[in-house]
Amino acid sequence: MESKFKFEKLIIWQKGMELGEIINSIAKSFPSHELYNLSSQIRRAADSVALNISEGSIGQSDLEQKKFVGYAIRSVAEVVTCLHKARLRAYITPGQFSEVYNFCFDLINMATAFKKNIQKPMSDP
Repeated sequence: MESKFKFEKLIIWQKGMELGEIINSIAKSFPSHELYNLSSQIRRAADSVALNISEGSIGQSDLEQKKFVGYAIRSVAEVVTCLHKARLRAYITPGQFSEVYNFCFDLINMATAFKKNIQKPMSDP
């Protein structure tokens, strides 16, 4: 499929999409009593990463794009906290935790670097 939107070419968007699918797969194994709690929360947070990156990249100013990338970064942090909860409640294995935790660590670092490299607004003379 040909990418027509500029955000589709962004590695952080692609990784955000991947995170959403990884988390969706993992959350399927959570107990049914977590369906409207941790399972829903971690899915929404993971999906929010790519959603915010795409929203910030469409016709937004650099300042707006930075704001939305910041939201994406916060969503990754939320996923990490949910992963800790899932590990503590024994819904995921230590190996699953480590794998996704490391993925999130890399993604948050990539997104932070991307945010820093968005053009800074020019100041008035």
